[in-house]
Amino acid sequence: MSQAMTMRDRMLALIQGRELDRVPFVMYDIMAPPRLVDELLGPGRMGRLRWCPISRAEYPSCRLESESHYEREFRVERNTVHTPVGSISETKVFEPALNSGAIREHFIKTREDYEVLWYYLNDAVILDNYEQYRIDAAELGDNGWPLASVERTPWQQLWVEWVGLETLAVHTVDYPEHVARTIEMLTKRARQVFEIAYRSPAPFVDFPDNMTLPAIGRRRFRDYAAPLYDELSEMLAERKAVTFCHMDGDLKGLADDIARCKIGGLDSYSPPPDNDMPVADAVTLWPEKRLWMNFPSSVHLRTPAVVRAAADEILQIAGHTGRLWIQISEDVPPGRWRVTFPIIDEAIRDFGRP
Repeated sequence: MSQAMTMRDRMLALIQGRELDRVPFVMYDIMAPPRLVDELLGPGRMGRLRWCPISRAEYPSCRLESESHYEREFRVERNTVHTPVGSISETKVFEPALNSGAIREHFIKTREDYEVLWYYLNDAVILDNYEQYRIDAAELGDNGWPLASVERTPWQQLWVEWVGLETLAVHTVDYPEHVARTIEMLTKRARQVFEIAYRSPAPFVDFPDNMTLPAIGRRRFRDYAAPLYDELSEMLAERKAVTFCHMDGDLKGLADDIARCKIGGLDSYSPPPDNDMPVADAVTLWPEKRLWMNFPSSVHLRTPAVVRAAADEILQIAGHTGRLWIQISEDVPPGRWRVTFPIIDEAIRDFGRP
């Protein structure tokens, strides 16, 4: 390899299974200010992924209203979907340190709320978002790629975005026909988005599923997630593009199912001590999959020596595969990135070529 690779080249080489000159170090570009990271590490040392939905939706007969207020230092956001058959609302709370939000109250609370959601979904006109993808790609340049994303798979979308996990469990028993119809509608919508992803310029596409075994279980993973992973993966393979899934939870109990499904890699795979799938097992059990491995968030709080030891161990186990990059894609404790990013970068530099 005679010519130095840009980070953009390096990232794509790993995705496409080609030779690369070093293990990439990559972050979602919302995790820390990119300009300050470049000043800290030097230009070209940290790659960037920027979330970019590959589709967008317009709703001719519906509208979304958002209102915000503060409760002490916490920003509270109330979002309401208005339709001709009624309205549904959610409430989100944002903590001040990282501005990360959690849903306090989901949109769907009663059986009648599903009918409002059905109208909203039927009203949708699904369009491409290619222009935004091209804008993001131009802005990132040699530093990285837009992370083209489809929507969450139906079960994940229901519990994360619309209903909440506990309420969804109750509704699955009390209103099974409502849950089933909603999943059917979300699956139909997913296939519209897949067609847009297939025709897009993106060389890789991500499911933002936040996958974890305790929430979905094996049966629902097999029923609602894996078939759609396979469907999009087969479509994208026709144009030699690769499918990833944001799987940032406990995955040990899903290891065999993940191995069988056709996604090309795991985005934000998080090993111990934060989650339960060791790096050595991931390399062995998923021999064909790329691992965008989130450096464990809790380790950022440890001493520099422990951070370096953790980075060295990860690289010794998986760095030689040509399928690993070390990623920052889960929240880093405030201020710690200035301490830990240089340590991880130095470990990668010392490790050398895969």
